[in-house]
Order: sequence, then C-alpha cells, then structure tokens
Amino acid sequence: MPDPDQSGATREAAEEASAFSHPAVEPDVSAAYGDHPDQIVDFYAPRDASTAAPLVVVLHGGAWRAPYDRQYMTPFCDFLARRGFAVANVEYRRGSSVPHQGAEGPVAGRWPETFDDVAAALDAMPELVSEHLPSADPRRTVVTGHSAGGQLALWAGARHVLPEGAPWRTPNSAALRGVVALAPLVGFTLAEELGVCGGACVQLLGRMRELFDERRPYADPAELLPTGVATTVVQGRTDTTVPFALAEAYADAAAKAGEVVGVTFLEDVGHFPLIDPAADACAVVAEELAQLAW
Repeated sequence: MPDPDQSGATREAAEEASAFSHPAVEPDVSAAYGDHPDQIVDFYAPRDASTAAPLVVVLHGGAWRAPYDRQYMTPFCDFLARRGFAVANVEYRRGSSVPHQGAEGPVAGRWPETFDDVAAALDAMPELVSEHLPSADPRRTVVTGHSAGGQLALWAGARHVLPEGAPWRTPNSAALRGVVALAPLVGFTLAEELGVCGGACVQLLGRMRELFDERRPYADPAELLPTGVATTVVQGRTDTTVPFALAEAYADAAAKAGEVVGVTFLEDVGHFPLIDPAADACAVVAEELAQLAW
C-alpha cells in the first residue's frame, strides 16, 4: 500500500515545481518606501486600464527568511494584472541568510524591522500609487499574502487592534476593502506545536521562548481579533507546508471573538497552487479578491 505521507510530499513537490517554473515578470515600475534596499514596491498596472482598477497589495511568503523574496510572486502579480487588478508587490526585511546558533537554516524574520517595513509600506501606499500607478484606485485596496505573507496580510488589517503602545498601532482600521490570506502561517502557538517551518514563529519574534511569549500579542493575528475588516482565508486541504489546522483554528478564534472569517478550503490542493497561474486554485484566489475589491 502506498505511503500517504510520501505521496503527499511527492504531490507537494510537483506543485512547488510548477509554481516556480514560470519566469519572473518585470514590474511596470518600482518605488522605494524607505532607505533600506529591501524597502521597495514593484507595481504592475492592470492590463485593461480603461477605468481605475482595484489595488491588490501582495506580501510574499518564505517563512520570513532572507533567501525568499518577492520574485517568486511576480508571475502571480502578472496573473492578477491580467485579470484587471492593479498590483503592488511589497518587499520587506527578512531574517539573516546565515544560520543562527541552534538553527537548522537561515533565521526567520527580524524584530522589529519586518513589522516596521510592512507598516511603512502600507502607510506609504496611497502616495506611492498616486505617483507611480495612476490606473489604481486606492479606495478599493485588498491586501493578500501567501504563507508567512498571509500572516503579514492579516496583521496589516489588524493594526488598529494592536496593544496600546505598539509602534505600528493605528487609531482606526485601515482603509481596506479586505484581506485575503493564502495558507497563512497564523496561530503561532499551534504552529510551533506542529513544527511548522522549522520553528520560524519563534525565530521571527526573537529566537527566545520568553520573547515569543512577550511579543506574540503584537504579532500573531490570531490574538488580534476581532478586526472588523472583511477577511477571507484560502487554504489547500493537502498543504503539508502550512497545515489547514492553522486556518481552522484562526477561523474558530475569530468566531469566538464574534467575527465571521470566510474560509475557502480547496480539496486536493497543497501550498503552492494558490499562487501558481497554471493552477485552478489561483483562479479561485482571484475570484476571492474580486469579491472584496469590486
């Protein structure tokens, strides 16, 4: 009898290969939102720019680790532009490329720089769009993110409910039509219990258990509910990178907080088809974005 774990890993490897098989797509224009080389946004104009288009802000994943940058999302950004969206592909500071003592690979994230950058990029977005992407309508902005970027997207929509004193807290909810999180790495305590991404959540918050407990209320969207922002999670049932249990737990936490989070579970879909233009799942994502943006 075939080993289901082995067959699942084989399928996920094939899905990953497909997602990464597309050539990178150059943006129409890029703009800096800060002085650091990673503080940059790539803009993709809608292919049909006859009317102002909704803006999709994209936050890439990769467990907040330096080897993974926004380039892997460029085919997805181009796919959305061809579907009529204006797209902003955000880069941000990630962890070191050098393994930390006790870590198996590159360390995940920088505290507080990863969060500084996402907040700064979103705050600068209306002005950047006005200057560099006039075909976009920033009044119809949806934030999306894949994997670790899904966590950042949910966090971006929850800044107004951050604890008092948090440097990224805003007085009001962001002017967003909503958030669409794709297989988000959310619910840090459960993620660590399940061993998701090799301890990335602890590394993101400072690599020490006491810092993990101290900083989690400032970073984990599962602890920043309710937000009052329309939110949808899209998740593959056969995802072996970020298991669907995290999406279920996030939706349950939202319900307990009195908020309904839409969850679209896709059968026989793993981690990468959500951002693979060749996969049916990617069209589902575009439809979820459209339902919030238009």
